[in-house]
Amino acid sequence: MEFANKQAIYLQIADYICDRILKQDWQEGKKIPSIRDTAVRVEVNPNTVLRTYMFLQEQGIIYNKRGIGYFVSEDGHRKTLAFKKQNFVKEELPKVFHTMNVLDMQPKDLEYYFRNFEKQENN
Repeated sequence: MEFANKQAIYLQIADYICDRILKQDWQEGKKIPSIRDTAVRVEVNPNTVLRTYMFLQEQGIIYNKRGIGYFVSEDGHRKTLAFKKQNFVKEELPKVFHTMNVLDMQPKDLEYYFRNFEKQENN
């Protein structure tokens, strides 16, 4: 995993985990990789992953079964979707709107690009 400077590493790992939940790679009620396994996978200190898991637990996306590990919450998909949408609207959309304004683009102008993006994603 490559990290960007724009956001704290633990939040970037949280995005990765949320994406896995939204893509149904990790199902509700199922165990997710341990802190140690995730730290090895993304090549960070286990304390960073612990911070990520604590953050996601505070959001209600995952929960801890003491001595067993972390699991996706029963409503983890819904909570993940709500969390990611809120973050997109708060953090990313203002940047998009600013760029659109600078480029004198209207929302209808994005439809062409969005359709092409959808085609590429579905292939």
